[in-house]
Amino acid sequence: MHQSEACTVYRIFREHYGVTHPSERHFLDFKNPFEILVMTILSAQTTDRTVNAVKDALFHRYPDAVSLARADPGDVERIIRSTGFFRVKARNIIAVAGILVSRHGGDVPASMEELLELPGVGRKTANIVLHHAYHITGGIAVDTHVKRVSTRLGLTEKTDPDQIEQDLIALFPKKAWGEINYLFIRHGRGICDAKKPRCTECPVSGHCRYYLSGQSEDEGGVHKVTAP
Repeated sequence: MHQSEACTVYRIFREHYGVTHPSERHFLDFKNPFEILVMTILSAQTTDRTVNAVKDALFHRYPDAVSLARADPGDVERIIRSTGFFRVKARNIIAVAGILVSRHGGDVPASMEELLELPGVGRKTANIVLHHAYHITGGIAVDTHVKRVSTRLGLTEKTDPDQIEQDLIALFPKKAWGEINYLFIRHGRGICDAKKPRCTECPVSGHCRYYLSGQSEDEGGVHKVTAP
């Protein structure tokens, strides 16, 4: 897809879903940079709703990096068990807390380079933390919804999230980067479902490679498709 058409898709999404204030353009219920960092790490391979459900218990017991760095792994595992991969996640967030204390005075760093040095933190997590905690736009966070929507639209041929991010950065102006994740997640959850995309309801179907290639069949109002 050419840059001009990609920008048209962006404008349509913006009009269709609306763009709220940056402080409301997120799906995790956090209060500070420490919480959004920990919650984003926990959100891997699970839903935001699941992470939001454990955050009160987690941050009541461990409200800051100092307390989490000293946490008993078994206790953390018990609290976050429902998020899946809880042993690895517990180990990562405790290690992250320790690094925040030892290297950053207990604060979450506000740079991509320093965030990427933390266990369990990749570019997706770093982009989310920078954008939502510090209003710094350094790239585009690519999660499963952004990956699926981008692939179906024809915005990328890549499968690696970091490479997809670079393709999206090349297509969209920097002022739009902070909204792409929010808009694509809204679209992925609401219409462009992994198994049953509702293509006839899609506001950008006329620009979508997946739809225009005939991969989506509308039979009695139900889409019989195979997700890419």
